[in-house]
Amino acid sequence: MKKKVLMVANQFPPMGGSGVQRSVKFAKYLPDFDWEPMVFTRECQQGLMDASLLKDLPENLKVIRTKAYDLSEWKKPFDILGKVIARKLLIPDGDRIWYEKNKDRLLEVIKNNPIDAIYTTSYPYSDHLLGLYVKKHMPHLPWIVDFRDEWSNNPYILDIGYSNRRMEKERHMEKEVVEHCDYFITNTPLMLKNFLKDYAIQDKAYVIPNGYDEEDFEGLDKSYKKKDKLVITYSGSMYGRRKPDYFLEAVHGLIHEEKIDRQDIVIRFIGNISNKKMEDIKQQYGLEDMVTALPYMPHRESIEQLLASDILLFIIGEGKGAENFYSGKVFEYMNTNRPILALVPPKGVAADVIRDTRTGYISETTNVARIKELMEKLYKDWKQDQVTLDPHWEKIQCFERKALTNQLVHILNKATNDVK
Repeated sequence: MKKKVLMVANQFPPMGGSGVQRSVKFAKYLPDFDWEPMVFTRECQQGLMDASLLKDLPENLKVIRTKAYDLSEWKKPFDILGKVIARKLLIPDGDRIWYEKNKDRLLEVIKNNPIDAIYTTSYPYSDHLLGLYVKKHMPHLPWIVDFRDEWSNNPYILDIGYSNRRMEKERHMEKEVVEHCDYFITNTPLMLKNFLKDYAIQDKAYVIPNGYDEEDFEGLDKSYKKKDKLVITYSGSMYGRRKPDYFLEAVHGLIHEEKIDRQDIVIRFIGNISNKKMEDIKQQYGLEDMVTALPYMPHRESIEQLLASDILLFIIGEGKGAENFYSGKVFEYMNTNRPILALVPPKGVAADVIRDTRTGYISETTNVARIKELMEKLYKDWKQDQVTLDPHWEKIQCFERKALTNQLVHILNKATNDVK
């Protein structure tokens, strides 16, 4: 008989974006390991949408959808006010109202649907507050906490510059979550290292990275064939520290120095990216004819676009905490058999995984001279039809989603055996 786990995941299909991928793939593969997932989430009717991800879910998956209470989804012109309230006033995040309105409903769901464990994942951190609420009412129910990103040390939170009073409140919330959970998972080793500096959780802490799903590549040809133009593709969101400015400055410089021919190159940015900002940057460097911005697209289509490229551009902005995380997109990049031009902290986890898997070239995000050097090399290789890559496939396969789900199952089994 399969054991049952309740997954609290505010971000879940048909919502799109990178934040949903981890939960979707866990839910997809858990039944293969004798665990039956059930999902507690919110309704989703606007914002980034990707209904294609619903196809990944088990046919009999029970999904409990509650009202979203998302202030950022207020109708215009009130949506701006809603976003300000959600970001500035609600603690720890804009989904605090969702937590308050649904914490008792979650208890009822558990009482009416016997489960063996509860799993909460962030962002938003309000997911973990729900788990904490359940734990305080049902202390014998095993609770696994999964941090896709850090909380009080999250670089994007640090950049916002919240008041000391607010950060003190958030650190208190974080402390309660970390200390009350039965098992604790982070996305990267450095992220875990940071948590271990603050909390004595060595005996219950694990790392499960993001990854790629081989089934998403089924029927697609990963072999490389040179195209008429050098196609460089960035796929993902572009916000905060994550900017294309230094890369485009380097390309502009190489064109000016006549080291590359602008007629040979197409640069594509795909995803949740501000069109206005992209237009401004294109005009700033005179690259309107080379750079295109494509909207967020269904997951399978985004992979097809990666395989229709010669080089994959990967960017993590520099600054405090940036070395601790990698975007989930990098693992799909690694499985394409295309070289990655990675503008990331050289001593960070993203650089480490690219080096270990032999899948790309690394430069600091802001080092224009180094970016120019790598870009010129890649251009010459393409021109001479000598784009080569020798990926370490055995290491890449460690990041396959089914294998990663097996790691989660190990923790779930341990948690439920501990109860016995």
